[in-house]
This record gives sequence, structure tokens and C-alpha cells, in this order.
Amino acid sequence: MSRSEAEQRLRIDLAACYRLVALYGWDDLVFTHISVRIPGPEHNFLINPYGMLFEEITASSLVKVGLAGDKLEESPYPVNPAGFVIHSAVHAAREDITCVLHTHTPAGVAVSCQKGGLLPISQQATIALASLGYHGYEGIALRDDEKPRLVDDLGTNMGLILRNHGLLTVGASVADAFLGMFNLQRACEIQVLAQAGGGELTKVAQPILDGVKANIGLVTKGMGGQLAWPGLLRRLDRDNPGYAS
Repeated sequence: MSRSEAEQRLRIDLAACYRLVALYGWDDLVFTHISVRIPGPEHNFLINPYGMLFEEITASSLVKVGLAGDKLEESPYPVNPAGFVIHSAVHAAREDITCVLHTHTPAGVAVSCQKGGLLPISQQATIALASLGYHGYEGIALRDDEKPRLVDDLGTNMGLILRNHGLLTVGASVADAFLGMFNLQRACEIQVLAQAGGGELTKVAQPILDGVKANIGLVTKGMGGQLAWPGLLRRLDRDNPGYAS
């Protein structure tokens, strides 16, 4: 089946994102997921072939599914049912979102277990907190009735801490979702390390927090994740090539 140029570009970026998640050590065997919505009114999206390691995923191996969970192209691999529930909910509700990225990293899960959540103790945390929601744990995400609550808790934010579960970021591009996750993950790592030190933590003052959102665009020169994405692809081409096939 022929594919549009736009879909092929998304496939390459999504496969690269899976490889980068593995490269940075954020994968959890085969049990998390990243998805991309394909342009068009159907809200079809691409997701990982369930059972393939993230470091193995290629553009052609990604599975195309509809909002009802049906595979739209032949694939020897199934789709993670929890991945479908989470991603279909966000893609159906957020027209501004192209990519949804979900992880179960130790630092991310550790912070998701803390009653206080992400603390404003680092520059990375202040950036994440500028657009962050929380979703209470309801068990493994297999039920459609959880979708509206997940969507409400995400709201218009670009990041979501899934309590007792992990992290989720969204973006208008794969690059944006990846950069959001890189920053949120780093903020969680810093928090866990700072807490392990045992000393009293200093929090960033609220007036500074209030001004962060306006500064983010300046720092990235209005390019968002695209500022770092070409360099990340060059790193993949050196360390784990073949994702575009």
C-alpha cells in the first residue's frame, strides 16, 4: 500500500524516537509506547509492534491503527492494549497533538509515587511544571471508561504524571514530545538524587515559576524540539542506524 510523504516522514521520526528512548535507557522491555497521529479526519495513528524491542523498531514495522483499535495494515505483531487505551484517548481529544510518549522509568515512577509530585527544585522542574497535570492510578489502563478522566487530567498541558505509573508527554511533533520527555525525565532524576542527599531542599520562588512559560520559547528560539532533533538523528545514524527502513 502506498503511503503519503507526510506519513512516511512521521514513520521515520517515530521509529527514531523509539530508538532514542532505548538509547537513553528509558525503555521497559516492550511495555511502554509512543504514538503518532497521521494527518486526516480519521485520527488514525502509528504505534509500536507489541513484542519488538524499541532498539529494533523501524519505520516500516510500525503498526497503523484506527481509533477503534483495528489494525489498518497487515502486521505480524499485535498492539499493546494499554497503549491503545491511553493513546487513542489523547489523539481523539487533542487536535493540537501529533505525538504521545509514555515511559516507566525508575526516576519517573519514583516521583509519580510521591504525594508532592514534581517539586520546583531545579530549572528542569520549573520548565516541566509550566505545563504539567496529574492522573490518579486506576490500575493497568485497559478500560475505555478511564479515557475521559485521563483526558481531563491532561487538559491543555504538554506533560502528565501518571500516579504510581510513570510519565507522559505530548507534542505537536515527535521532536516536541521527545524534548518534553527529556526535560521531565531529567527533572525527576534530579529530584530523586537531591532527596537521596538527605539535606533540606530549596524550592524555586513562585514569581520565577510564573515567568517560566514565557521564557521557554526564547530558550528554544521558537523551534521547540526541532532545535535538538537533527542532532539526535545524527547521533542515531552513528550509534543505531537503520531506523528509517
